[in-house]
Amino acid sequence: MAKAKVAVFISGSGTNMAALLYASRAQDCPYEIVLVLSNDPAAKGLALAAAEGVATFALPHKGIPRAEHDALMEAQVLASGARYIALAGYMRILSPEFVARWEGRMLNIHPSLLPLYKGLHTHERAIAAGDSHGGCTVHLVTPELDDGPILGQTPVAILPGDTPEALAARVLFAEHQLYSRCLERLVTRETSPEWLTAQVRARAMALPEADEVSSHGMACFGVTKGKKFAYVSADHHGDRRVALLVKISGIEEQAQLIENDPDRFYRPAYFGDGWIAIRLDTGAVDWDDIAAWLQRSWMAIAPRRLAAMLEF
Repeated sequence: MAKAKVAVFISGSGTNMAALLYASRAQDCPYEIVLVLSNDPAAKGLALAAAEGVATFALPHKGIPRAEHDALMEAQVLASGARYIALAGYMRILSPEFVARWEGRMLNIHPSLLPLYKGLHTHERAIAAGDSHGGCTVHLVTPELDDGPILGQTPVAILPGDTPEALAARVLFAEHQLYSRCLERLVTRETSPEWLTAQVRARAMALPEADEVSSHGMACFGVTKGKKFAYVSADHHGDRRVALLVKISGIEEQAQLIENDPDRFYRPAYFGDGWIAIRLDTGAVDWDDIAAWLQRSWMAIAPRRLAAMLEF
């Protein structure tokens, strides 16, 4: 399988960028760094990335409105083919619009054990508070500063007589270890059967009176004590695919869907003409579309009293 493409934003020396880059050179690493960007053309990390054969881009932010600067940077990211962004010492607050467009696909590393000590001077604050440990956190980026779901943390002991500089140096070692591992987990979760099934489950079980059972080793969703409207197939009969199986109108619709997009749709074995399989393991799932397919399939089998509960 092709490696996930990642763009890295930096503002300075880029040591975390370098850690991500060198980790990516391992044969079994699931991601590659395709672009390093900075708001400072003099950032030392740009020269390192260029020397390692990675494309770079720099655009000073002074005099450019925040959202416009973000959009110009983003255009370069999209042109590179990157599907993920890793912030590695990028000292700019990003616009809410930009953050929203990369929800779930942009991560950051912060030098504290969040939610403790958001913002700057984290090591000084941890020492002043008498904490036993500082550390670092990798999290998904949300509009709120240093917030968002935590992907991983590493505690680092605070030694007697520690200075902020000494603690920062040890935390940096931990950052270099943690960031690549969290990035690996993030880019592989979109093809993980467990994660994909959980995404389907959340949407299927939100429908009225939905229930879940296991059928032939597959997660199966139906109306309570009634017919089934969806299955999640994970390597079923050794086909090496993860897919959502939902009801459709019949063989003509099935054939049309497959003809129009054979990489996404296929005829599920043993399910007949009234079902279609929708690939979930391509790494680019439109979950709103999946929710719509689930709702349509639910409507096809739901009793009339339940169908009236959904508004269209």
